Amino acid sequence: MKRTCSILILLFLVFSLWASAADPDLPFKQAVAQKYKIPSALNGAELKKVLVDYNDVVYVLSSIGLFRVEEKALVKDLRYTPLSPKIPVDIAIQETSGHLYYLYEDKVLTNGYAGVPYTILPKAKYTKLAVAGDGTVLLAGNESLAMVRMNVLFNIVLPAGEAVRDIYIHKGVFYVLGKQTLYRYEAGRLIALHTAHNIQAVAFEKSEIIIGTTDGFYGIHSLSGDRSFGLQNKVPVPDIKVLLMAGGNIWAGTPEGAFMREPLGSYRYYASQRWLQDDDVAGMTSDSKGNVYCLTRKGLSQIQFASYTLAQKAAYYQNKIRQRHIRYGLISEVFFTQPGEMETAEMKDTDNDGLWSSFYLGSQAFRYAVTREKEAKRYAWECFEAFERLISINPLQGFPSRTFERIEYRHSDPHAWRKSQDPEWEWKGTTSSDEFVGHIFAAAVMHQFAAETQDEKKRVADFVDKILTHIINNNYYFIDADGKPTRWGRWNPEYINWFPETISDRKLGSTTIIAGLQLGYALTGKSIYRTEANRLMNEHGYLKNILIDCKKIAVTPGYVHMDDTLGDGWNHSDDEMSFLTYWVLYHFAFSDSLKKQYASAIRNHWEAELPERDGLWNLIARGTAGVMDKPSVFWYLKEFPIDLVRWSVKNSHRKDLEFLPENLRGQTTRIQIPLSEQPMHRHNTNPFILDGGDGGRAELAGDEYLLPYWMARYLKVIDK
Repeated sequence: MKRTCSILILLFLVFSLWASAADPDLPFKQAVAQKYKIPSALNGAELKKVLVDYNDVVYVLSSIGLFRVEEKALVKDLRYTPLSPKIPVDIAIQETSGHLYYLYEDKVLTNGYAGVPYTILPKAKYTKLAVAGDGTVLLAGNESLAMVRMNVLFNIVLPAGEAVRDIYIHKGVFYVLGKQTLYRYEAGRLIALHTAHNIQAVAFEKSEIIIGTTDGFYGIHSLSGDRSFGLQNKVPVPDIKVLLMAGGNIWAGTPEGAFMREPLGSYRYYASQRWLQDDDVAGMTSDSKGNVYCLTRKGLSQIQFASYTLAQKAAYYQNKIRQRHIRYGLISEVFFTQPGEMETAEMKDTDNDGLWSSFYLGSQAFRYAVTREKEAKRYAWECFEAFERLISINPLQGFPSRTFERIEYRHSDPHAWRKSQDPEWEWKGTTSSDEFVGHIFAAAVMHQFAAETQDEKKRVADFVDKILTHIINNNYYFIDADGKPTRWGRWNPEYINWFPETISDRKLGSTTIIAGLQLGYALTGKSIYRTEANRLMNEHGYLKNILIDCKKIAVTPGYVHMDDTLGDGWNHSDDEMSFLTYWVLYHFAFSDSLKKQYASAIRNHWEAELPERDGLWNLIARGTAGVMDKPSVFWYLKEFPIDLVRWSVKNSHRKDLEFLPENLRGQTTRIQIPLSEQPMHRHNTNPFILDGGDGGRAELAGDEYLLPYWMARYLKVIDK
């Protein structure tokens, strides 16, 4: 086992080199998207080209005129009044100077150099231009090529049968892309440099030319035309329409998004509305800060590489949560009536408000333990007050509601709602073991870090006592308003031991109830909790169940619970419940002997979870069993995206991924793709799911980052 674990950790160290090589407390570059609002005038217009001048002014050429970026929107460029009503045929940035040049159907000009450069042209003959640093302008039509030098126009002869597709300038040298051939202009004539049947895009870097094709990209030397590196077709999308060199990295635009090749050869994929207005990339450019602009058929997006520290990211999510994600003290996912539009955000109940809120409460409890900031304690207690109301809002003694809402405003699962004894409110039943796990985790960390006075500690103890009393008095079931056990609120031995060892529910159910009973004994001192825990462990095998080796989990046909098929694969929601529970199980163990056994079980589960690189699971393992994949913790915290909207994303079509055969865990690829490229999800989801999302109709809060961040601070894995 130790040998296997060491090999796995070594693999992750190799693929996480950048995370372990840098100080995690230092600033790092975080990709952030900015999508610019499009004026109604551009509806239906063709967006042709995007460029940035030496002032970092961003221009977009459209079929109805020239637009520019003004703050967070595209606006018509009205600054030069004589030019504002005119529609350029093309625009270009002069090499070295960065001045913007305009090509109209009968003239070429610039506003640089006091507006002196100005040449009258034959009408409607030229559609493209490129401008050298010395002011020389290359002009091209479909079957014509000309040069303007010192305000004199002279023609350039095209090879017989050739047509011009595009023109370029690089280091003072002009290049022309024909039907299948790339030419270099030299000594008054075109010299064929490179021929290929499927060239679609060209970019330049030092003495190298990057060639984009329908099947990937490759490099050639700018002087000889010889290959400098071979075809790279294991890329996210091989059909390359646009190429850009920015920051020393190769960027490609495709009909299915953009991607960037990193220095070590891996790829970052920027697709879906998390990054772009739409995925059909028509143009790309970059500014002096290294930010990249992607022009698509529907608009303009910027991929900005902002400087963040982990602490600054935590502050961002903290503020975001306080601004729009606190509902009656509970953490709330927000929903949009217009996809991704923050002004349409509404807080609504979900199926597991208590569980999700425990992540935020936990983050504030750990934050208080680290910083002693009164604000953190206030937020933790504010959330705990909502946990208490989950019990008091319903008439069932000790039964925790899933959530609550003012009457007639419920959102999820209408059949699960019941009337409160308070006529202004309703509460949601069918409470599951997920909620129980959230409750005991919240109570545990409140007791450890935020409950300082006797009254505060009693308040937490009473909360746990009420729930456990309900469970014990009802033969280890959650009993709902209908007098029946809820579907998943079951810890009775007959139920727990009905599962074979190959289905994780047996191990999980034993773990959660023993953790709860241990916590109840520690907080209340009531002997019944210790007696019951020992009875379940000794007479019904719950300790043995806790210690079941995760390697035994396997597909187990034939087990159905209330119409739910069980045993059909690895349950990632069970992973979430297990690891939250492990904190409680270990820290409130009855004895050091039990702690050692629990640590062994936690280590076993942690080893199984290594490929998923979950920062929180690693930190809980560190805070209990003393083991951790540290590079993956840093990777998780750094890669966690700024945009938490549940945009629909797709990765299953990518050619750069190494896919695995179907397997128990649902691990689709050998290496997990970055979090910012995955469908947005909580900790209870398989991170190897490649496609998903809901079209931008909801946004997660950010507690998914805050809990591991503050736990890492508490455990001194990071300093700030």
